[in-house]
Amino acid sequence: MDVKFINPVLDSIVNILVTMANMEPTAGKPGIKPDNISLGVVSGLIDLKGKQANGSVAISFSKEAVFAIVKAMLRTEPTEVDDMVKDLVGEIANMIAGGAKAKLEEKGYDFELSLPVVLAGENHEINHSVKGVTVVLPFNTDAGDFFVEICFA
Repeated sequence: MDVKFINPVLDSIVNILVTMANMEPTAGKPGIKPDNISLGVVSGLIDLKGKQANGSVAISFSKEAVFAIVKAMLRTEPTEVDDMVKDLVGEIANMIAGGAKAKLEEKGYDFELSLPVVLAGENHEINHSVKGVTVVLPFNTDAGDFFVEICFA
C-alpha cells in the first residue's frame, strides 16, 4: 500500500484527538493485519470510493481509550459501550475519513465517503469493502490503545 494513502489518515486522527479530546496519541510500528478480528471493543468503519482508488478506514478503540475520549469530548463518564459511545465512534470515523479525503483531494484524488458503520463487542469482525492488504497502525495514549486499519485497492 502506498504511503500517500496512509499519511493523510494518520494526520487526521492525530489532529482530531489533539484538538477535540486534548489527547496526544503516540504511533507504534505499523504492520500487516492477518485477519479481520478487531483489536478493540468498538470500531468505526468508513469507505472511500473514487475513480483512481477505493479503500476503507477503520478505527478500533480499547474500552479505556474510548471512555477517555468520551469523557474529554462529551463531559460524561461512560460505564459501558452504549449508543452514546457508538455514536461518538461513528462521528470520529467520519471526521477521520473527511480529513483524509480533504488531504487526498489536494493531491488530485477524488473520493466519496460512505456513512460510518459502528461495530462493537469483543473480537468483532471488521470487513473492509475492498480486497487488498490491510495495514494496521497501533496508537497509544495515556488512557489506552487504539488501532487504525487502512485498506486501499
